[in-house]
Amino acid sequence: MTDPIADFLTRLRNAVMANHKVVEIPASNVKREMTKILKDKGYILNYKFVDDDRQGIIKIALKYNPETNIPAIKNLTRVSKPGLRKYCNTKTMPRVLNGLGVAIISTSQGVMTDKEARAKHVGGEVLCYVY
Repeated sequence: MTDPIADFLTRLRNAVMANHKVVEIPASNVKREMTKILKDKGYILNYKFVDDDRQGIIKIALKYNPETNIPAIKNLTRVSKPGLRKYCNTKTMPRVLNGLGVAIISTSQGVMTDKEARAKHVGGEVLCYVY
């Protein structure tokens, strides 16, 4: 696997399209931080970090509207890829759906949303867009 973050997003995207309740993803530190951001912003219901003998697993409970069964995650888009990295500073920080979505940024102070990065005046690598 050459791009573990793209694999993370693809597993989430496929589970949402198949209306699964829970998805299991191999863990890493960046994926754990991205999962925490998705929970804080209300895109997933809950998560659990399971440590096994190797790298661990992230179990993510997906969030759906109880009446219409529409998923909370509409779109997951990978921005910075291994072949072409995308970086931004505070002035060129992307806004997803004019502030309704979230851009996840990997900065020198950790993985955070675009709004948090703007508030702390740090730039970094744009990992993905979520809305």
